[in-house]
Amino acid sequence: MHKAYKIKKVIKETPKAVSIILDGKIDYKPGQFVMLWLPGVDEKPFALSYQNKNEFGITIEIKGEFTKAISKVKPGTKVGIRGPYGNSFTIKDNAILIAGGLGMAPSLAIIKNIKNSTIIQGAKSKEFLLYLEDKELLKTIEKNNNKIIYCTDDGSFGIHGFTSDVLKDLIKQKPKIIYTVGPEIMMLAILNIANKNNIKCEASLERFMRCGI
Repeated sequence: MHKAYKIKKVIKETPKAVSIILDGKIDYKPGQFVMLWLPGVDEKPFALSYQNKNEFGITIEIKGEFTKAISKVKPGTKVGIRGPYGNSFTIKDNAILIAGGLGMAPSLAIIKNIKNSTIIQGAKSKEFLLYLEDKELLKTIEKNNNKIIYCTDDGSFGIHGFTSDVLKDLIKQKPKIIYTVGPEIMMLAILNIANKNNIKCEASLERFMRCGI
């Protein structure tokens, strides 16, 4: 059964991504997903990004009919949520988290729960780096004694290069675990590095689905 939630606000994160903030609570673990239903349009699976006591959010890449429709909704619109479903990440401190592109969205829940860790965030260019000026996120990273490293394919912000190249330089830290969320080609490169160094790696994979199972 769907549970109805009201959209409080819509945030334009990048030229190709928006976040919808929903009024209400949800019992959610990092790595799980929900089915988001926009009446009259469709239903699709998404991970959560923002979450606090009274609201939660979903960050969406605008690329198809459904996501284009969601990006145009107004505050006050009601949507349906089923879930959460799926497995969650194993939360450990002294980790390295690699987020590519929109993969930074579901990574927020991990970042809030780990300490003494390194986050590597990558994107095509600066304009596609999510939450770059999110003061609350930066405070959380500092509070948990984490650090964040940015890299872009075109060198427009941070390190010029790929997240996997940055990981190769940091792997000497011997983290307890590596998390990776983003394009599958990136996650495969991360997994290969983790396996080569005998370090546990957890990745978030997505597939098109209809039923949420």
